[in-house]
Amino acid sequence: QVQLVESGGGLVQPGGSLRLSCVASTSMYSIVVMGWYRQAAGKQRELVAQVTTGGATTYADSVKGRFTISRDNARNTVYVQMNSLKPEDTAVYYCYANVRAVGGPHYAYWGQGTQVTVSS
Repeated sequence: QVQLVESGGGLVQPGGSLRLSCVASTSMYSIVVMGWYRQAAGKQRELVAQVTTGGATTYADSVKGRFTISRDNARNTVYVQMNSLKPEDTAVYYCYANVRAVGGPHYAYWGQGTQVTVSS
């Protein structure tokens, strides 16, 4: 059982910055990957960035050089620092965690989403 709590969304001007946080609450699973997806109005959900427990990162091409993902393994927390924001970054951002129990299958858990709006 995993609970994901997101924070940090809001309204920002083009060129501005936001930092999103997500805390995963679990004692039954090992977290393999944490990251962020986003879904803009009328579009399908897409990967923004992810990080493994070991620190390996993956970014969407559209955010490379602007977004930075990081994590605090001890607190099961993942962050994404979003700089040089563009209107096309406007979306609901969802935290996710890919977890597994010892000897068990993998499961994906999702946060409730936090709105990021980039507009002048």
